[in-house]
Amino acid sequence: MMMLNEATRRFVRLHRTDDVRQLALTGTKEGEVDLPMALQQIQGWQTARTKLPCWAAKEDVIYPPHLNMEQCSSEITAGYKREVVGRLCPKREAMADLTGGAGVDFAALAQDFGKAVYVERDPMLCALMAHNAPVMGLKQVEIRNEDCTEAVGSLQGLDLIFIDPARRDSHGGKVFQLQDCQPNVLLLRDELMKKARVVLLKLSPMLDWHAAVRELGCVREVHIIATGNECKELLLVCGGEQVGDGMLHCVNDGQRLCFPMAEQPNEGLRIVQKVSPGDFLYEPNASVMKAGCFGRLCKRWNIGALGRDSHLFISAERLDDFPGRRFHIKAVSSLNKKDLRRHLDGIGQANVAIRNFPLPAKELKKRLRLRDGGSTYLFATTFQPADSARQERILLITEKA
Repeated sequence: MMMLNEATRRFVRLHRTDDVRQLALTGTKEGEVDLPMALQQIQGWQTARTKLPCWAAKEDVIYPPHLNMEQCSSEITAGYKREVVGRLCPKREAMADLTGGAGVDFAALAQDFGKAVYVERDPMLCALMAHNAPVMGLKQVEIRNEDCTEAVGSLQGLDLIFIDPARRDSHGGKVFQLQDCQPNVLLLRDELMKKARVVLLKLSPMLDWHAAVRELGCVREVHIIATGNECKELLLVCGGEQVGDGMLHCVNDGQRLCFPMAEQPNEGLRIVQKVSPGDFLYEPNASVMKAGCFGRLCKRWNIGALGRDSHLFISAERLDDFPGRRFHIKAVSSLNKKDLRRHLDGIGQANVAIRNFPLPAKELKKRLRLRDGGSTYLFATTFQPADSARQERILLITEKA
């Protein structure tokens, strides 16, 4: 195996399920074992086993350092990009990944193209891709150890450009605004648009997608990808007017929902007049929450919000297809001590969440003297009835529906 001698390969196979920290302490008596590289491979395989199972199943893959493995896409999110590109690019002759990195997204996308260019300024990552590409069954791969801002000028005739700007500043701190990432895609935009029919940008899920759409001016689709109800990626599809469907796509594991991109966050929001025991409470999943199209939720599922900023919704009916979690409301309490004592009688354990509420969940749980867990779910929020300036802090005692 390239970069690993036989003794190191044998050590990795023998110990790949062992604790890496313990292995680092105990070391090895085999002088030919490259222990730092062996530990990197063991840690990489252990990460890949859940994050990249298809990679983990291939014996000869060489893994990059832990930071690269932490930052790379998962197999699920890379596969979703491949699905999106398959729809957007009927002709798949040539593509380029301008920020190759660990190569997870590149490997997923490249398999459908006649030619795939991997651009990466780190020579070590380029060497890994040169080894891993044939292991992955990738052919017609061109590897270029260059900065993407230099490489883009010489690229021609591409159907797709994929770019994942680095979200670290010169001091290693995290950034997410377009102008702070490297490369700055706002400066590269016109050049990228000339080089490929479709430009796919992978960005931080912390980024305000409305602002990014305004700043770029060429976004044709937005994709918010969540796994395990945690937002992982924001994808922007850029191109000419003939590209994309003009929709915002919310993906959360098996749940998918689309909204018109042009819709404003609270446009059409309907607020309920009251909330009562027996009602059902709905909490949107992470991708829908990030999308912010709460008025569209009200219209599509005939539900009402507890307030403009609560992001919790109420219906008298149980809606099994709602994109998020569903709860049955057992009681509604004010924060009056007498009310709380009455409604929480017999409840010593609960899952506590806050929405538009002044206390952190941990502090509220402490004040209510509750242990974490159990089958009871408490939501502390601010209720503002429709057509009223009155705001009321309430506690919803619920169980999963």
